[in-house]
Amino acid sequence: MSRIVFALLLCVACLAKPAFAQDVVPQTKTQIELTFAPLVKKAAPAVVNVFTRTVVKERPASPFFDDPFFQQFFGGGQPRERVQNSLGSGVLVRPDGLIVTNNHVIAKADEIRVVLSDGREFPAQVISSDEKFDIGILKIDTKGEALPTLELKDSDDVNVGDLVLAVGNPFGVGQTVTMGIISALARTNIGVGDYGYYIQTDAAINPGNSGGALISTDGKLVGINTAIYSKTGGSIGIGFAIPSNMVARIVDAEATGAKLVQPWIGVSGEALTADIAVSMGLPHPGGVVVQQVYPMGPGDRGGIQPGDVIIGVNGKAVGDPGGLRFRLATQKIDAAATINVVRRGKTLDLPVHLIEAPEDPPRDETALTGEQPLNGTVVVNLSPAVSDELGIGEWKGVAITKIRRGSYADQVGLEPGDLLIKINGQEMASVDAVVAAVAQPADKWSLTVGRNGQSKTIEVR
Repeated sequence: MSRIVFALLLCVACLAKPAFAQDVVPQTKTQIELTFAPLVKKAAPAVVNVFTRTVVKERPASPFFDDPFFQQFFGGGQPRERVQNSLGSGVLVRPDGLIVTNNHVIAKADEIRVVLSDGREFPAQVISSDEKFDIGILKIDTKGEALPTLELKDSDDVNVGDLVLAVGNPFGVGQTVTMGIISALARTNIGVGDYGYYIQTDAAINPGNSGGALISTDGKLVGINTAIYSKTGGSIGIGFAIPSNMVARIVDAEATGAKLVQPWIGVSGEALTADIAVSMGLPHPGGVVVQQVYPMGPGDRGGIQPGDVIIGVNGKAVGDPGGLRFRLATQKIDAAATINVVRRGKTLDLPVHLIEAPEDPPRDETALTGEQPLNGTVVVNLSPAVSDELGIGEWKGVAITKIRRGSYADQVGLEPGDLLIKINGQEMASVDAVVAAVAQPADKWSLTVGRNGQSKTIEVR
């Protein structure tokens, strides 16, 4: 009996105990209502819909037109024209009608139209388009009217876990706002652009959102929505946005009329993996292990040495070669940058003067023809500028830049970006050497090519 009384007294004590703050029922409208409506009302007018129209020529789908016998009479069939429409989004970044979108939204378009959030429609002109960064700049004629814009935020100030909103035109249904958080930063190697360094978000991004805005809770642009990871074509919570700092670099170049040139420091290397970190006695992976330094280049003059681990640029962390390319791309030519490196356990800050990659020797781009296995390829002399364009860590030699579809080189598995190291045992140091080598008749051919730091030999009869 006493146990029952004690239990009842204990329950009464529990009821009499004051509730914790999180258990209190909301009493005011402010406590009950959480809304992003004022933020959306401010930011949404600066996000536009982008519609493109492209005329595509297609040959009739018949196996007879691929037969040489029929081609000599019918010429392979007359190509038919088909109109291809696509949609995307864009962001107004200047009141005079300058719009940032994705390059893949406007690439090869014959006609581009922009629709504002209030329904007004304008023809748009392409000011610049950069495939490497997947950014395109459009301009509409506002007749002097100042349009609403989004202010760019320093994307280095955002953190994983920050709330963000994605604004765009998914599937063409009209302007749509979704909410999420920043899931990760500094994502590279996702297969979009050559200078990828993306903000990852779980805010729903779908086809049509490309080129739209990713905004922070203070109403500023932190990124341009660019891509999603999906097996179905729809959002599964893994989206990627180009950081606003990269957008600012391109917009500034356009505003000043300057050519967008990527700074070059003359070093190449590989990511510091866990295995490499252990072998070098470093506590953790992350960074770029310098393998080569261009003689008398900016990095060499600044004191960078093979074996150094680059961990940052101007104090901003670098996790891999993609991160290093991005950090350098946000800097300007002829500016000074501080390259943060680790050398034998000590951290050093090395001043490096940023320059444009030199094209020495001249590229001498040449299409190869004739009865030989490289017929249908285009080759160039390597230089720092060409290597930077192709993403190759070698500065000397000969590289393949183009391969005609269906050619023998295509059939044996050669790819653009491959290095031509040897032909029939002869070293290929220049385009002239390649032209001379393939001009010599041979019953069989031996091609030694390099790809991703490895070489292989292909025997051709």
